[in-house]
Amino acid sequence: MSPAPHPNRTDADPHTSPTPHHRLTPSAPAMDALREELAEIPPYDEVAPWDARELSKSLFERLRTLEEGTHEFSYVRNTLVELNLALVKFAASRFRSRSEPMEDIIQVGTIGLIKAIDRFEPDRGVEFPTFAMPTIIGEIKRFFRDTSWSVRVPRRLQELRLDLAKAGDELSQRLDRAPTVAELAERLGLSEDEVVEGMAAANAYTASSLDAQPEEDDAEGALADRIGYEDHGLEGIEYIESLKPLIAQLAPRDRTILSLRFVANMTQSQIGEELGISQMHVSRLLARTLSRLRRSLLVEE
Repeated sequence: MSPAPHPNRTDADPHTSPTPHHRLTPSAPAMDALREELAEIPPYDEVAPWDARELSKSLFERLRTLEEGTHEFSYVRNTLVELNLALVKFAASRFRSRSEPMEDIIQVGTIGLIKAIDRFEPDRGVEFPTFAMPTIIGEIKRFFRDTSWSVRVPRRLQELRLDLAKAGDELSQRLDRAPTVAELAERLGLSEDEVVEGMAAANAYTASSLDAQPEEDDAEGALADRIGYEDHGLEGIEYIESLKPLIAQLAPRDRTILSLRFVANMTQSQIGEELGISQMHVSRLLARTLSRLRRSLLVEE
């Protein structure tokens, strides 16, 4: 059968990451010869996995004969990317539970696919999907490891979190319960302090918005509505407790004046009448007592 190019294929830069809807249409005269050499390729989303694998073998062989940077090289390379995007989607599906949009995960996985295509050597006898999948998954994991932490933590703790999660799943299945810190430490060959440090670092992986709405079966409001407010009265309690021993050291008359002024809320004139002294004398005694308490409180602080 006479080979024909895909009707929707368009030209593309060799350094861009094509999407499932991106098509490559070369315009250089040399592309006519290339079309003759390639078998007719149906729409990429209609190619069966086995057919994609066989077509990829032919394209890899052809890619080896082309010079990097030419239109022909770009055409074959990007066709390989589009033919094997199913590998990226399959790898991305393993991370569906993550908070990142699936489109971003697929884009990152496509970068891994391109790296695998550039590194693949057909002569080694390894099937391309077998070779490419670790590279694709590794690129996605690196994306989560480097960008998904709410608080930046050392790479050592990021990798420890992954090890703890894997060991925790294995031990939970074997023990039919959540593993203890000691069991995790024994499983990973670490100290219990290192396991606790890894667990604490895992708390920085994701952050919840204060305005995030609760689950449907949660009767409470948003997180911001459940966070306590600042109680300014607590500061007053601290001062009161600090003043108690200082007030106890005052003379009885000075303690009485303080009580009448700040507890009974009496004026200086009323205090003078109560104690049989002048209002001016009350003012001097009160000022002296407050100054003494203030100096003593500052020394305590």
